[in-house]
Amino acid sequence: ENYHELCRLLARLKANYQLSELVQADCYREWISMVATFTIDSFKHWQWAANSVYYLLSLWSRLVASMPYLKGDVPSQLDSYVPQVITAFIHSRMELVRALQQQGGEPGGGPDDPLDNEEQLTEQLDTLPSLCRFQLQQASSYVLSLFEPCAKLYSQLLSLPTERARDADVAARLSQCEGELAWLVYIIGTVLGSHLTPSSNSEAQQLVDAELTCIVLQLLSLLDAPANVQLRREVRSNQHLELALLFFMQQFRKVYVGDQATAVSKIYAVLQERLNLSDHLAVLAVLMNKIIANLKRRSDCLDITEKTLTLLADLAGGYSSGKLLLKLESVHLVLANHTSAEFPFLDVAANSRLRTTFYCTLCKLLFSDDQAGPFKAFMKPFTELMTQLREQSSPEQFSSPQVCVALVGALRDLRGIVAACSSRRTYTLFFEWIYPAFTPVFQRAAMTYYAMPEVTTPLLKLYAELVYNKAQRLTFDSSSPNGILLFRDASAIVVAYGSRILDHQLPAGADPYAQRLKGICLCMVLLTRALSGNYVNFGVFALYGDRALSDCLEVIIKLCLSLPTEQILSYTKVCKAYFTLMELLMRNHTATLVELDTPVLQHICSSLQAGLKSHEVAISSQCAAALEHLAAFHFAAATDDRDSSVKAALAAHLSREPELFSSQLAVLLNMIVFEDCANQWSLSRPLLALILSNPSYFASWKASIVQQQAASPERQQKLTAAFERLMADVQNSLEAKNRDRFTQNLTVFRHDAKSLF
Repeated sequence: ENYHELCRLLARLKANYQLSELVQADCYREWISMVATFTIDSFKHWQWAANSVYYLLSLWSRLVASMPYLKGDVPSQLDSYVPQVITAFIHSRMELVRALQQQGGEPGGGPDDPLDNEEQLTEQLDTLPSLCRFQLQQASSYVLSLFEPCAKLYSQLLSLPTERARDADVAARLSQCEGELAWLVYIIGTVLGSHLTPSSNSEAQQLVDAELTCIVLQLLSLLDAPANVQLRREVRSNQHLELALLFFMQQFRKVYVGDQATAVSKIYAVLQERLNLSDHLAVLAVLMNKIIANLKRRSDCLDITEKTLTLLADLAGGYSSGKLLLKLESVHLVLANHTSAEFPFLDVAANSRLRTTFYCTLCKLLFSDDQAGPFKAFMKPFTELMTQLREQSSPEQFSSPQVCVALVGALRDLRGIVAACSSRRTYTLFFEWIYPAFTPVFQRAAMTYYAMPEVTTPLLKLYAELVYNKAQRLTFDSSSPNGILLFRDASAIVVAYGSRILDHQLPAGADPYAQRLKGICLCMVLLTRALSGNYVNFGVFALYGDRALSDCLEVIIKLCLSLPTEQILSYTKVCKAYFTLMELLMRNHTATLVELDTPVLQHICSSLQAGLKSHEVAISSQCAAALEHLAAFHFAAATDDRDSSVKAALAAHLSREPELFSSQLAVLLNMIVFEDCANQWSLSRPLLALILSNPSYFASWKASIVQQQAASPERQQKLTAAFERLMADVQNSLEAKNRDRFTQNLTVFRHDAKSLF
């Protein structure tokens, strides 16, 4: 414990003193020598220093980072000590691999493997780049001296006959080689990705990067040989090496794949000479072949599949790299053959969530082509599958396990495709494919599988994405009914699912969030996106007697009423979705809410009051906005001389529940006067409308607060003056200028009240 605290103290030392101050100290030379010795000894005895490595590396990294700002002739001594520290650290990682290999995976007593702990690994790697680049030539020479013999031995062991390679001794040596190579590849990748652009390091450093890149890329063909994959893919050390290679490729992509890299980087000259890779396209072909090999041959390893798809998504998402990928024949082969027959990982249950990422990435590439032909060819497997699902005539056939698995896969895949639709053209292509041909299948699925979250979750997520008007992609022609048709279809899904889940009793011991709340939350997200998309004129439904909107709102409100306020506030996602929907309904559909039964409206208002007190500022502000819309609607109705059904409904609510609005006013006043609130402006917006609508309650509350200060007449007088200033020059209207004046007065009033209380 003392040792660990000493390491923390050393790390904090540089945070409190500049290097220029440290080198001026009389004993600096002796101190830096002792710290270097202490660090190197710590790395040698790494089994006692596992949790302290980060602090020691952090100290040296900060010292090196200060070198450019060091002025004067006093030597820092870092030139001689940093290479020793780097060498000791890398050597300690090799020793750790050997110790773990000797332990043989036996539980208890042994050291933890940082390669199995991404957070710990990242901590140790983050401090390395500045250290290695400080003396890059020496660091790279040491890495190469370890890498080349290890890679050579690894190649020799893999070339042995399969029976010999399965021998326990050979397998142990293979695992050790893989562990050592994994660490070295991680270190190389970290150093490579430590600068933002190729021009941010010198030509000499680019040549070193090229040497390091060559030795790593030479490993790829060895690892991806079918026989070697079959032999080693289930071994954890092999998976560590694969993850390290993916990390390296991600770092290489960030720095050396892009428009500027070819023009200024010297790395491709070395790659051309050593590996015959002359430019971006050639290297991208290598990366793409590795991606395809991982997805085809390593489908049973979730970590590798996930990181591989992330790399593919990042390559496809870059403007220049995405354009370059489309020049590769291998990419066009993937776009033409993308089903589980070619990519077995799609059939692995653990990878089901990754299907969405895979198809989203492929469609980003596909949609770069302006022609409709490639899209139709790409969708052919889905057309065949959805046609088969549509033709399952009997309920028994449609509810069979085979249909369920196929349906879930299709829902996840289609969500990825629609998520990639970022323009009007691409969205219209997808919408015309799915509607009206296959949407009845989804409505039937909502009615059949409503009690199975493994089906309803991807179904509702698909529709939440389908109705989402991001980047204004849902822009239909003025004569097109597609916006209305889309909402009617989405409404049918919500009604089919919501009306059934309301009556469904959860089995004993079931997780309420997974079995019920998540689906309700997705319904709220879906409706919020549909109502806020600005592609439907909702007045059309009432005008022509279409109940799509009213049925959907009725079901959603019933779902909301089925959730206790405490339960809503307990789950972050449910809480956010609920209050976002309520704010939207209060803003655009206030009349519909006002016409609800009094207990229902009272429940909604109570939940908004509870949300006002939330520690999440965003939630509290949304609740304040929702109350502002309701209070403004009430004020407008009260000051309108004309009779209307809405005005009558409000009067009926207040006769049954006189404190409907005054209770909200009380909560807001108490929060603003007596509590510290970070969103004062948001809370002030509903306050004016509530004060103007409830003048008698505000007067009684004001009198009560003043009366509480009866023991101090001076304080009473000051408080009365503060209340007068609050309403000074405030008119009986909700015009913008009047609101702003009240908000300014409220700021002054709050300051005065704070000083008094």
